[in-house]
Parts: sequence; structure tokens; C-alpha cells
Amino acid sequence: MRLKLMPALGLALTLAACGGGGDNTPVVRQIAQTPIPGVGTGTNFGFDLGVVVGNRYYVTDRNNAAVDVFDTSNSAIVAQIRGTGANAFAGLTAANATSGPDGINAVGNLLYVGDVNSVKIVDPAAQQVLKTIVVGTSNTRADEGCVDAVHGIYMISTPEAPIPFATFINTNTQTVVAHVTFTDAAGAPSAGLEQCRYDANSDTFFVNNDGTTANPHGELDVMTGASIRAIPAGGTVNYTALAGVRMFAEGNCDPTGLAFGPGNDIAVNCREATTGAPLLVQIMDRTNGAILASVNAGGGDQLEFDASTNRYYTAASRWTANGLASVGGNCSAASPCTPVLGVIDAATRSLVVQVATGNNAHSVAVDPVTSKAFLPASSGPSPAGCASCGAEPAQLLTFSTR
Repeated sequence: MRLKLMPALGLALTLAACGGGGDNTPVVRQIAQTPIPGVGTGTNFGFDLGVVVGNRYYVTDRNNAAVDVFDTSNSAIVAQIRGTGANAFAGLTAANATSGPDGINAVGNLLYVGDVNSVKIVDPAAQQVLKTIVVGTSNTRADEGCVDAVHGIYMISTPEAPIPFATFINTNTQTVVAHVTFTDAAGAPSAGLEQCRYDANSDTFFVNNDGTTANPHGELDVMTGASIRAIPAGGTVNYTALAGVRMFAEGNCDPTGLAFGPGNDIAVNCREATTGAPLLVQIMDRTNGAILASVNAGGGDQLEFDASTNRYYTAASRWTANGLASVGGNCSAASPCTPVLGVIDAATRSLVVQVATGNNAHSVAVDPVTSKAFLPASSGPSPAGCASCGAEPAQLLTFSTR
């Protein structure tokens, strides 16, 4: 796959690569591409989120019903972790809502992986799925999670349930301790739930809510850790009834990824469904919900902050040539997308560079040790709607971030 630079930023990146310019523009370049075993050329690669732990990059792979494992030093695939029997992942089905595995998080020396109706506990050292924790009965996926390592609580959302809900798991006992449902003050179920993050400094869970009556294009829901721990064991509480809960409007956003930045900053990835709307990353003050900057760099899913470079990295799979949302926010042959890895300077809250990636490359993980970013991409022809893609196979793309 050729490295392509967005035209407005190509000169700045070229100068930085040559040692010229005297600025702090990152030298972001593709350095490796690794084919995905078990995913044929032209096949839609149904991957979801990824995480770097030690010298390994882990990403959920629905085609193979596995967690794929890559060596961060050379991007080689070293394993595909599959479960068996009751511990098997759901795999790729006809609907995103009923496919798995999905989100993935490091919890101690284990991985917690979202799946249909459940969370799978994976031992990466033994390359085994150890346990299945049932979180619901809606036959839809437990999607994205986050961990409070201080109190040993893992949160994961089930966004496509008739009433979306979050499950809280005690990581010491590996048992469900509480559920929180998401019905707004007007009695309407949430439009869905996306990425969550836990802030240990304020003992607070943050989660992107896809839409409510008051904020139809998304809000950031802020729940105190104390209010979650106060739920009686095995109990269920609606989020509006939690003590100290706050809801911050995100504008015309339709949120996805979420990442803490420096200070009180929190960045929200937007994937606008409004045709022609600017594709944004909203940078907010997580103490009061004020929008500090609206950066035209959205259209992505996973969003990560790397403290070593003081930059956000967004896998903007639905970015377009003009930076405006395609028809209905979806990529198609008639309204194509041009996927990029976007890099945002957290100090200036501004976009510094975009580098072309691959089809549906919506997932990113950054390794500060090797200064690399990892983005899986589907094959060029499938799904349809990638204007900058060719006939390349499904693969893991590795980029240098310095």
C-alpha cells in the first residue's frame, strides 16, 4: 500500500522528514503491513478494537473468532487466541450487533474482551480463553469497556440492547456486581453507548452516549465511582438516578471514541451522521463539559492519547476528501471516504498531520516504547466506498509516530 499524504499537509510532513522546517511536525510514515491469516483477498475484515500490552498488540478479529496477537517489534502475527465450547467467541454474523469479539482491555495480566451477551477473560501468556462472564440476555454484543484499577471494577456497555446498559464486574472475583441502564429523563432509551474511560484522580467514569432527547447527537455522561459502588450487590440503577451524575452536550457529534488528554482535557471522536456536517474531534473540559476546541479531524472510531508525544491519534475511517460527512455518515461508492490516521497536538488542540491508511481502518493503538501506531484495515474492495483504496488484502498497518 502506498503512503499517501493529505495535500494540505504534505509539505509540512516532507520538510519534517528532511529535517527542515524547524517545527514539531511528527514524521508519521507507514513502515510495515502484515496480511491477516484466514481473511481472503476481497473479504470484508470484521475487526474491532485493539490494545498494546508489553511487546504485543492485540486486536479482536471476528472473521477468525479470535484475538489476533502481533509482535510490536516487527509487526509479525504470533498467535490467534480462540475459545472453545462455551468460551468460543461469537464470530462474524450478518449483523454488527450480534458479532464478536468486540472491545478489548488490559486488566492486570489478563485481557477482558467483549462478546455477545458476555465478557471473555483471556490469558495472553497462556493464549487461552479462561472464562465467560454472562452480562445480559439480549443476544447483542458487550462492546467497549474501561477499568477502574484502583477499586477493581470493570465497566462494559451493551449498546444495542432495547434499553442500552452498562455492566460492572468485580475484577477480583470476576463476577457481575451491578448494572446501569440508560433511559433519559424523558423516558427514552439511549441511542447507544460507545467508549468509556475511568479517571482515577476524580474517581469518575465517563461514557459517550449516542443520543438522548436533550442531546440527540450525543452527550458525555459522567458517573462518580462512589455512586457505582453504592449500588446494592447485583442491583440495577438507571443512570439518571445515580448521585452526582452529569450530562455534557457534545454538539452535532454522534460520538464514538474517547481519550483523556493533558490537564482536564478529554477528546471525543465524532462520526457525524448528518450529511455534509464537518467531521470533528471535540476536545472538552471534563470538569464542566465546555467544548475547548472543535478539530476538523473526525469520522473515526477508536481514539488514543500518547503522553510520550502529547498527541491524540484517531483512526478516521470515515474521513472524506473535503472533511465533511458522507451521505448519512456512511461510506459508499456514490459517497466515498478516504480513511486516514489523524494526529492532533494536545497542547495546541489542533490537527498537525493526516496520513492515508486503509479501508475501514477505524481502530488504532499506540505503543510509546516503539513509537508505533497499529491500525488494522479491511481489503481494498470490501466494504465498498473507499476512494483511496486499491486491491490490497486485509492487513495490519504499522506506522512510525516520530
